[in-house]
Amino acid sequence: MSNPAQRATKLFVQTFGTKADDLYQAPGRVNLIGEYTDYNDGFVLPAAINFHTVIAVKRREDNKFRAVSDAFPGQLKEWSFGKETEMNPEDGWVNYLKGLTTAMAQSGLIAKGLDLAVVGDVPLSAGLSSSGALVVAFGTAISDSSQLHLSPMAVAQLAQRGEHRYVSSAWSIMDHMISAMGEADHALLIDCLDLDSEAIAIPDELSLIIIDAHIEKERLKATNQQRREECDQAAEFFGLNALRDLDLRQLESAKDSLDKTLYLRARHVVTENKRTQSAARALEQNNIAKFSQLMAQSHLSLRDDFEATLPEFDTLVELVSKVIGERGGIRMTDGCVVALVDHELTDAVVSAVENDFFKQTGIDATVYLCSASAGAGRIDN
Repeated sequence: MSNPAQRATKLFVQTFGTKADDLYQAPGRVNLIGEYTDYNDGFVLPAAINFHTVIAVKRREDNKFRAVSDAFPGQLKEWSFGKETEMNPEDGWVNYLKGLTTAMAQSGLIAKGLDLAVVGDVPLSAGLSSSGALVVAFGTAISDSSQLHLSPMAVAQLAQRGEHRYVSSAWSIMDHMISAMGEADHALLIDCLDLDSEAIAIPDELSLIIIDAHIEKERLKATNQQRREECDQAAEFFGLNALRDLDLRQLESAKDSLDKTLYLRARHVVTENKRTQSAARALEQNNIAKFSQLMAQSHLSLRDDFEATLPEFDTLVELVSKVIGERGGIRMTDGCVVALVDHELTDAVVSAVENDFFKQTGIDATVYLCSASAGAGRIDN
């Protein structure tokens, strides 16, 4: 199969009958550690991955956008900058693009229109932020084509704002920041309160593995919304804007007066913030045993305190943990399982997933061998 850039180029010519001016890309992401801390203004440690959305574009002299995607053949979508009207659910994927142009227009920016063809290889419904990659790639294309000279952070902020206001998506800015600002062979430690970030090198001897057990995200959606509400209630109990501002001593001193469920939810967030910062330092120091312990603690906290895992994920994590020991870390993340594993154990991990996990669950999981990627940008021809 041709790569996304070749496919985007071909789709553009087939649709518009001419060659594109430029190609732009943005990567998907996986969150190594820092689960459900983002919307609590905490710390996360995602990495951009080498699966991308690629957009082929040609500049227009008016303010019209015409968009096509190979994921939805035959659907040519049109709208004008600043005249997106209300979100129409039937427009599907193009609403993410309209959200971005809406956010730009509301910010006072002025952009020329584009003809564009969208192609991607970010696995869908696997928790790898295909939507974030789409919007960030589009924002990068507009910024460059209209010479807006937006920083990667500005693109990320506009992308997140567009999703939140137009598509009614409640995602934090983590997805957009890592897609826009990722660095090759690094994770990014993000402070979701002040949006500071620090590139953290991933040791050369570790392989980045993502395992998609093809669990329907609807099974997690209702739970995730409930957990968000519980975190808000816990923060309100302490008179705080977010659980980021809560420390463990303060939480423990209120244990007897706080609802038990809210106590557990808050304990996950408080301890996960500490684990995430410690995990970044462990990677910097090439302390894989420590990183392994922190990943294991994160998964147990997700299971026992946040009660947000599923039995299939617990089984998968347990199986792989027996294979890698302290030569890597594994845990559940957003709809999939992520692992950083010693290169020498990669084949053993794949075998455990394809054989042992299948025997125990009947699930034919997909294993993605990844690398940490650079963030969004123009693809040089």
